[in-house]
Amino acid sequence: MNVIKSIEGIFFANGRYWGELNSSLHYGNSIWAMNTGIESADLNMVWNEKPLTDGNIKDIQYIKERFQKAGLPFWWWVFPSAQSPMTCDLLKAEGFSFVESIPSLLADLTVLARDPHDRSLQIRQIRNKEELLLWEEISFNGFDFPIPTRQQYHRFVGTFNLSPDSPQKFFLACWNGKPVATSLLFLHENAGGIYFVSTLADYRKKGIGLALTLETMRCAQRAGARFATLQSSPDGLRVYQQVGFKEYCRVDVYSLTTS
Repeated sequence: MNVIKSIEGIFFANGRYWGELNSSLHYGNSIWAMNTGIESADLNMVWNEKPLTDGNIKDIQYIKERFQKAGLPFWWWVFPSAQSPMTCDLLKAEGFSFVESIPSLLADLTVLARDPHDRSLQIRQIRNKEELLLWEEISFNGFDFPIPTRQQYHRFVGTFNLSPDSPQKFFLACWNGKPVATSLLFLHENAGGIYFVSTLADYRKKGIGLALTLETMRCAQRAGARFATLQSSPDGLRVYQQVGFKEYCRVDVYSLTTS
């Protein structure tokens, strides 16, 4: 198995799925773009599946104009298979600046860590629209999104499909009965991507995120996935390593320079 291709493939598939949900998906010359409609750069994504060349300049300019017209910030994600000196040079020439290099991780689901979570913690899968509204509230507050983006976030989450055959599964963790953390699983082929792992500020550093991630991995395993992938902040890296994730590569992220 090509681990890097697997990590890239699940991210690309998830991005395309989100873009199709709200009809925001765009493709041109190996470049994909999607937006959630939320004024948060890390939730509006562009990625190139091959290194950029001079033939992509008009595509880059079109995508810039598209997001600027919509009034949405966005990140351009450059995974290992698309990285090259020219890719970096072309993005910088079009006004992009490097933001950070994000660790990309993969875990083997055939060997899962023991479940360490406290009995005070209960984790359940979201099954209906009422529960999804609660998941929405906790994830929004857990990520500390700006209050003015609340309706934008609501519209995006409202596109999510809860049917049994949906590739997305949602999880809510409750601490002594109080909802405090969320996660999202996206299933694709033999892998699962884990996203929206968030915990309310007052309940962090209690092992909740670790236990919730592990339960999300178990759901992926039960669904037939052999691997799980995610992108981590540097601060979260140690937590994910405790449940079996290993860093295999980093994705370079760029954003438009603001004047």
